[in-house]
Amino acid sequence: MDQSIGLNKIKTAVFISGTGSNLKSLIKFSNSKYSPIFIELIVSNNQKAKGLKYGLINNIKKKIINFKNKKKSENKLLLELKKNKIQLICLAGFMKILSKNFIKNFEGKILNIHPSLLPKYKGLNTHKRALENKEKYSGCTVHFVTTKLDSGKIILQKKVKILKKDNVNSLAKKILAEEHKLYPKAILKVFSL
Repeated sequence: MDQSIGLNKIKTAVFISGTGSNLKSLIKFSNSKYSPIFIELIVSNNQKAKGLKYGLINNIKKKIINFKNKKKSENKLLLELKKNKIQLICLAGFMKILSKNFIKNFEGKILNIHPSLLPKYKGLNTHKRALENKEKYSGCTVHFVTTKLDSGKIILQKKVKILKKDNVNSLAKKILAEEHKLYPKAILKVFSL
């Protein structure tokens, strides 16, 4: 990886817990010359997260924080972020809720991608809930993270039509494909404001 690429870009940490497909699309985006971000660090609460392999492939540092003791873990994490001069955090399927104290340290500098059209279906099981309520549309939202779960200012959303034949898996797949396109667009929007 050409280190000079990251010189004038915003040092970013991506937090993941699982497969890391949004991380993969953010890495691809960060390597393009029009991207304002450079991914300096991958953080995970799960040492078995499949997405960590993208860090290896792309030579990006990783930090595993187990979150058994939330306060201690977050303090360790804050030190790590400071050490790496992180200016932006992108949550990408990170399954831990960050404390008010942590969020205040990075106020206005944490983005999240959520698999529903917020403010509808905050929290978990978004696809199942949208299907049970016979919604015609679902989608995904990139928003700023605040101390209230999934309630920060919305940056961008993408609507996805729910078909009669859709189930939780087919809907999740369709929405995930849109997430991969939406997250980079949202980052571009934030840094052109």
